[in-house]
Order: sequence, then structure tokens, then C-alpha cells
Amino acid sequence: MASIKKLNTRKFKITVSKGYRPDGRKISRAKTITVPQTVGGRGISQYVAHEAEEFEKLVKSGYCEDGEMSFQEYAVRWLERQTKYAPITLGFYRRSLEAVYPMIGSIKLNRLRPIALENLLVELRKRTYHGKPIQEATVQKYLTVVSAVLSDAKRNEIIEKNPARMIDLPDTARRAQMIPTDAEAHRFLDVLANEEDPYKTFYALAIYSGCRRGELCALKWDDLIMNGDECILTVNRSRSSVPGRGVVEGTTKNGQARTIYISEEMTTILRSYCYYKIYEAQENGFEMSDYVFTNERGELMHPDTFSRHLRRLYDENGFPREFHLHTLRHYFVSTMLHNGVDKQTVAELAGHGDTGFLERTYCHPQLQLKREAAERYTQTMFDFSDRDSASA
Repeated sequence: MASIKKLNTRKFKITVSKGYRPDGRKISRAKTITVPQTVGGRGISQYVAHEAEEFEKLVKSGYCEDGEMSFQEYAVRWLERQTKYAPITLGFYRRSLEAVYPMIGSIKLNRLRPIALENLLVELRKRTYHGKPIQEATVQKYLTVVSAVLSDAKRNEIIEKNPARMIDLPDTARRAQMIPTDAEAHRFLDVLANEEDPYKTFYALAIYSGCRRGELCALKWDDLIMNGDECILTVNRSRSSVPGRGVVEGTTKNGQARTIYISEEMTTILRSYCYYKIYEAQENGFEMSDYVFTNERGELMHPDTFSRHLRRLYDENGFPREFHLHTLRHYFVSTMLHNGVDKQTVAELAGHGDTGFLERTYCHPQLQLKREAAERYTQTMFDFSDRDSASA
């Protein structure tokens, strides 16, 4: 219940308590009001009571957020409002914020300055991972999450500027994606021909569709529409292993569904796999699962199972140690770009929100095209020179 303190004849301070902060301190919101002169003396108490009731409703409903709120308190509420992201993405945001709370969590939003965030980065750069200093790119990922929270506060007109956007950051080393050559991709498909299901179908679909591991693990038969030699795949959920929560099913990474056209070759593999799962269920006396990738008992498989199995497959067949499950997705994206598919279409097929990530990450295809252009130009020059010499 709101408490009311009379400051003078027409000025009152209203205070409402709402729970406790993570450090145990009580959360309070205060508001000072001045009763208009148009309100008569007898109506002052009724006016103040009404204002107190309305203010308490605002506070209790969670909409009374202001610049006096600490960064940690606002960030916790911000996380609760995020519904479009996959559980693994939210888990990353939560862990990142928990790492910065000890340094900036208690600072009020309207008192958070760039220098405080610069000091935060200094402390984060002192961290190590497996005995080695963490990369600058990793340090800046923490700041990116902090900036997302502050941008939300700015959007809600709680702060005027986002201090995280005012920091001059050093350049980070761009880590080139390890992308298989066409020869390596074809050899990998040959290796898959000798693998047993569901692994064979899982990895083949990964390289043919570019789907993420969690998206394939959450795939259901209803998501596949087979029509003759063609198949349309709808991706609208993901199953991922979230630290502290186990395997969680939620939305895709960007919270959006997408459709992918599956080629005739992959459709044949999927249809064969479907018949196999029907036979398996009938032979062993259990009902066939709604999910596509299950074990011999019709049970869902842990996402890490596919990663570990593929690691052994790579090692046994002499593929580079840098290859992993996501490498198959890299090959799908880079091959699309290399063969002239426009970036917007590739971004939609891969489930990226825009083309920016493609431009920052998949530089190999563009460099290859530039190399080919230079070779064509050089060849043209040589041909011209040869013709000129012959005419002389």
C-alpha cells in the first residue's frame, strides 16, 4: 500500500514498495505531487488518495521504470520481456549480464557514463579462458548485450543517450570461417552413404538445407511437405542445450519461421528415412514419434549426440580438426553466395535477420569471385598482347 507524506499544504510525497533487489534491499518508487489550486481545501485528501492509488497501480504493474532504477534491475526486467529469442540466445544474454552486474549493476541508469563502461571493458580484458586472455571480440560481445539493454531504455525514453554507443573500441581480429572445399564436401557425402540413420539423414539435411543443429533436432514430420520429387521444409522451432536448464525447446535463433526448398536428391533421402522410421516403430511396437530425428526406441536424442558422433566421423576419415557440425551450415551459405544467389535470399534461407552478418562473416565467396575476375582480366590482357605481337 502506498504511503503518503505531507510536505506542505498542497505538496505530498507518495512512496510505493515493490519487492526486493537481488542484494536484498527493498525496491521503492517515490513521486512528489502538488495539488492544483483549483482543488478546494476539502478535496485535497481525496485528490491525493486518488493519485496514490494510480501511482501504486503503475508501480505494481511494472510500468513505472525511470532513470533512478539500477542497471541490474532494468536488465532483469528487460530479459523477462524478451520473447522472440531462442532459449539458448536468452541464456547467453543472461550469462553475459550476470558477468557485468558486479561492476555496473548497481549504477543508476541515468548515472551510467561511458567511463564506467570503459572501466568494465578493462576488467573484462583481464579475464582468462583455459589460461589464456580472452579475445577482444569476446570482450566486446559483453558490451553488445549491455548496449541492447541501454538501447531499450533509450527507446522507452528513460535515458536520452546510450553510453555504450559512445565508446571508441579497438578493432577485433576477424576469425575466418573454416569452409570445406567442394571436393571435401563431396567426399563427406560419400562417407555419409555408409552411415546408419538417423545420423546419415541428419548430416545430409544439414549440408543441403543449412539448418542449425537445434533446428534439426526440433524438426517434426508435419514440418515437411513432400510433393512428388520436391519437399518444402518449414523451420519454426529449435531444441538446444541451455546451461543450467538442460535441453529446452523454443523459437528459432531470431524468433522467425522460414521455409526452405529441398532438392530432389535430399527429398529421396528423407522419404527413405521416413519409411525406415515407420518400419522401426511397427517392428518394435511403439508409436512413431512426431519428431523426425529419434533413436531406435523412438525417443528424442540429445543435440550433443549429433555433434559428438560427427566429431568421430571427421577424425576417422581425416577431415580437418577445425571442422564441426556448424561447418556444414557454413558450406551451404558460402556455396549459395559463390554461385551468385543474392545475399537477401541467402540470409532468408539461413535464418539471418539481415545481410549484415553474411557480409561480415562469409568473405570467402566474395574473395573467390574477385580472384576469378582478376584472372579473367589478366587473361584478357595476355590475349590482347599476344594478338598485338602476332600482328607485328
